[in-house]
Amino acid sequence: MKTVALPSGESVPALGMGTWHIGDDPAARKEELATLRLGLDMGAKLIDTAEMYGEGRAEELVGETIAGRRDEVFLVDKVLPSNASRRATVAACERSLRRLNTDRIDLYLLHWRGNVPLSETVAAFMELQRAGKIRCYGVSNLDLEEMKELWPVPGGQAVQTDQLLYNLSRRSIEWDLLPWLRRHRIPVMAYSPLEEARLVDDPKLIGFARRQGMTPAQAALSWLLAKEDVIVIPKTSRRHRLSENLGALDHPLTPLQLAELDRLFPPPCGPHPLEML
Repeated sequence: MKTVALPSGESVPALGMGTWHIGDDPAARKEELATLRLGLDMGAKLIDTAEMYGEGRAEELVGETIAGRRDEVFLVDKVLPSNASRRATVAACERSLRRLNTDRIDLYLLHWRGNVPLSETVAAFMELQRAGKIRCYGVSNLDLEEMKELWPVPGGQAVQTDQLLYNLSRRSIEWDLLPWLRRHRIPVMAYSPLEEARLVDDPKLIGFARRQGMTPAQAALSWLLAKEDVIVIPKTSRRHRLSENLGALDHPLTPLQLAELDRLFPPPCGPHPLEML
């Protein structure tokens, strides 16, 4: 498994598993659980979840997945902005820990920016870190101006990632946010790398993948994995799709292939508002 270094110096898997919309359907639970467990077996030992997903049901499914294997997993969770005050963040984290059936979260993120001052949320993160309930913290869906606002906050420079919508069809962060993150050595955690499966039906990507002997999903994931500072968290609830996704690691892209994808899916030519799903 390829790894990405966090600012703390810790290395984490570059290809992990997302859990958005997992845990919502009781009839799908058995297959979802089997898929997550297979991912761990195959080396995708970073799991991303959030208290928002299924109102905690995704966290409960993750907790069942990692039972007996907690030390193998790098666990990422997120607090809602409505819970991001100092006291509410601590309480939300404790609820998440109970649903996950663990004593710690490896990386705890602010899900997106709300009305609570960033300084207050970071203070709560630092309190949770001192208590051993989280190991490190970061943010999600923060744009350039918000990252600049976060940086001088006490504890703000300990942020470990900005989790962002980033894929071949959503490259706007490359104009200004991604360069700023790179200057500050903050990796991106790319969610919806397949654009909720819409990219796999894109004729341009289908044609490219066919010519290169891979699937469209593998091509889209390999494009992200070619970047040394991007962690990719595709979500799937099917074992065969998981195996296909992890097969992207067997198809590293050459400079010529990357250049062709740039022609098919051009980078931004100007600033854009931050895109979110």
